[in-house]
Amino acid sequence: MSTDAAPIVPAASLIPAGVPFPEAAKVALGMPQLRRNLAHATGTIRAKRANVAGELDDWEALRDAAAAIKADVQHRLPELALAFERNATAAGATVHWARDAAEANAIAARIVREAGAEEVVKVKSMATQEIELNEHFEAEGLKAYETDLAELIVQLAEDKPSHILVPAIHYNRTEIRDIFAQRMGDAPVGLTDDPAALAEAARLHLRRRFLSAKVAVSGANFAVAETGSLVVVESEGNGRMCLTMPETLISVVGIEKLLPTFGDLEVFMQLLPRSSTGERMNPYTSVWTGAREGDGPRDVHVILLDNGRTGVLADEVGRQALSCIRCSACLNVCPVYERTGGHAYGHVYPGPIGAILAPQLEPGRHDDLPYASSLCGACYEVCPVKINIPEVLVHLRQQGPHEPAEKAVMGAAKAVMARPRLWRTALRAARLGSMPWRRKGYLRRLPWPLSKTALAKWTASRDVPVPPEEDFRTWWKERQR
Repeated sequence: MSTDAAPIVPAASLIPAGVPFPEAAKVALGMPQLRRNLAHATGTIRAKRANVAGELDDWEALRDAAAAIKADVQHRLPELALAFERNATAAGATVHWARDAAEANAIAARIVREAGAEEVVKVKSMATQEIELNEHFEAEGLKAYETDLAELIVQLAEDKPSHILVPAIHYNRTEIRDIFAQRMGDAPVGLTDDPAALAEAARLHLRRRFLSAKVAVSGANFAVAETGSLVVVESEGNGRMCLTMPETLISVVGIEKLLPTFGDLEVFMQLLPRSSTGERMNPYTSVWTGAREGDGPRDVHVILLDNGRTGVLADEVGRQALSCIRCSACLNVCPVYERTGGHAYGHVYPGPIGAILAPQLEPGRHDDLPYASSLCGACYEVCPVKINIPEVLVHLRQQGPHEPAEKAVMGAAKAVMARPRLWRTALRAARLGSMPWRRKGYLRRLPWPLSKTALAKWTASRDVPVPPEEDFRTWWKERQR
């Protein structure tokens, strides 16, 4: 179907790939419509979450319980992974182990071909985004159809997700209508931007995919070691269609998604929907254990994915990132994410959680992301599993590469601050040296020759306050007389 609307330009294509976050963020900040879309969407979700979380008197106790369960998983991960394999296999599933993306993709493609299929329907899955499964399938001559509404929008736009929970958060409904009209092929004539009309167009478009698909691909929100069960929570019903109708089901599951017992779900089923969509309960919660004749897929495969996770586990501070349940609450409160969107992060996991997870999953890359934060702590306050994201950000900053000039200045500052007399002398010198800028009250740029050094980066995006005419010690002495 054609339309007179402007051609679709994928948002991800407007931000240069592979550039550091500061450069990508500058591009995103120059896109006012993007910022308006993000502010509206994150503000709406943020308010809904606050309302439903406030209904529970034991909200903080639930957060503590979830954090304790996740810490236990990290301490017993090998044991729990083997227990899951044993119990899932006993229930009729086939469990595969994948050390990295290449192994996971190869296993999934082989299973699809063995099922005699060339197409698959997919449930929304961050793990498959992480390993770029769709791209691998395309290179192998296979086709993956996203069935989540937001993922479908992104796929039709030939774009990339920009949010963990709402991949198409950077589009408004008018832009979505244009995407459907230009790219869907069977979109209704005269399609409006009414949300119900857009959802109905997607439903009709996907129905024949569900009815004809032999193979489905999913991730999992949780994997229960005690029973070998997998759990997917969703809001649209597309996941339920994918998980029940095809003959073959492939689930790609990060090893950090394990829970010790089925009873642990009681905690997370209260936290996840409230933290993610602002709902008391997800409309669809699917739990399946292996394969059963006459009930759902007859051939069930689970690919347990490492892909850098055991490396993260080795860091006693950084391993907190593995507790993430992908609710995206941290993105919705982050002032940095709200202004730049997800594409600027250059990784499938954006926002605060991406700033601590991406550099650890891919050591040596994304070293700039721990600096994509104001350290305001809002992310920690809303995290349902109490990941201390600011703590991990500071930890990763200390590990990352530093400019020699920055190291020298920090070393000198440490030496001066450790000596009270020298510190007082330095303060007096700073007050005298800043006199030319006293009227303005701040330094917008470092003066020459410091402006020619790497230290100039400190003032490239922030103003430095001018030292006050009178410091606290002088003020105190004057009042003691």
